Amino acid sequence: MFLLLLANPLLWPAAAQAQAASVTVEALLPNTAVLMINGQRKTLKAGASFQGVKLLSADASVAVLEINGERQRLGLNRAITTNYVAPERRQLDIPRNDRMQYITTALLNGRNIQVMVDTGANVVAMNARQANALGIDYKAGVPSKLETASSIIDAWMVNLQSVEVGGIRVENVRATVAEGDYPSTILLGMSYLQHVEMRESDGVLSLSRAW
Repeated sequence: MFLLLLANPLLWPAAAQAQAASVTVEALLPNTAVLMINGQRKTLKAGASFQGVKLLSADASVAVLEINGERQRLGLNRAITTNYVAPERRQLDIPRNDRMQYITTALLNGRNIQVMVDTGANVVAMNARQANALGIDYKAGVPSKLETASSIIDAWMVNLQSVEVGGIRVENVRATVAEGDYPSTILLGMSYLQHVEMRESDGVLSLSRAW
């Protein structure tokens, strides 16, 4: 099992930048359009996007675009200029501690508690004492079993309303609550981590996600 513990989080929010989107339709094919976007010629198929401009559909007469969440219809050689907000990217950079681990605090259901990132855990995992401290009625969850290094223990599967680490919030996160003292520190498993990008370089773990 590969364990990562987060320590001393530093949040570097990237400010969303408003940019002008200038779009001209140069050619149309079924579900394909050749567009001039901010001076760059791009051939997009339906569902593809470039610089915040997404092609929803196209036929021989019109391209249907989504720009900054707004749907636009443009014919051949028609142009539009609008504004869109580039997605905000939040990133959390954490230095590795002397145990080759990363550790931090997180907000689980809005409550602050220490967690340990564990990419070998399928879900967020905690013990019954920790669940009680967080106000989680875990016995209303689905009964299950959890295998530890020494035994098999009773556990319950629950859904957390939200998990937030360094400002990166994920809602409706699956978790397991085990009887006894295992795990001693809450494991931040893949039910949360699958929603963020992870990168480790030169002893620094980066978690990020774009909005």
